[in-house]
Amino acid sequence: MGHGASRFRRLVREVAKFGAVGGAGVLVNLVVFNLVRHTTDLQVVRASVIATVVAIVFNYVGFRYFTYRDRDKSRRTREMTLFLFFSAIGLVIENGVLYAATYGFGWDTPLQNNVFKFVGIGIATLFRFWSYRSWVFRALPARETPAASGPRNGPAGPPKTKQQVP
Repeated sequence: MGHGASRFRRLVREVAKFGAVGGAGVLVNLVVFNLVRHTTDLQVVRASVIATVVAIVFNYVGFRYFTYRDRDKSRRTREMTLFLFFSAIGLVIENGVLYAATYGFGWDTPLQNNVFKFVGIGIATLFRFWSYRSWVFRALPARETPAASGPRNGPAGPPKTKQQVP
């Protein structure tokens, strides 16, 4: 099997793990959103921002310790800062969609609130996946991954070329 197929399999696993954590995060987000909406008098976008913040915390734990647990952990402060930065952009995207639907178009029924909250989450998720994997949870250099160290590059060194064979 070629390098491309192996790389594709790793990407599929990463997307699946990201999706599992993200799916649970969406559930947390929607449950908190509806709980805040139905138990307080907060406006819809404020309730959504609270729910998004709770989901961001939930997602960080899931991404760090499940999806990207094998990624570089040496710069945790930088990682957290970038995660919060890109999460804040995602929060603006997600809640901007809800704000536009609610206040721009007047779509303010509970069903419409949930539909546009979900649409906003979907758009923001695409941005978050790209930004988290590109900037936040950086891959370890290739030389440190298990695939790079095999029997050919073990303690005996690289394979001999024709010039090295007596």
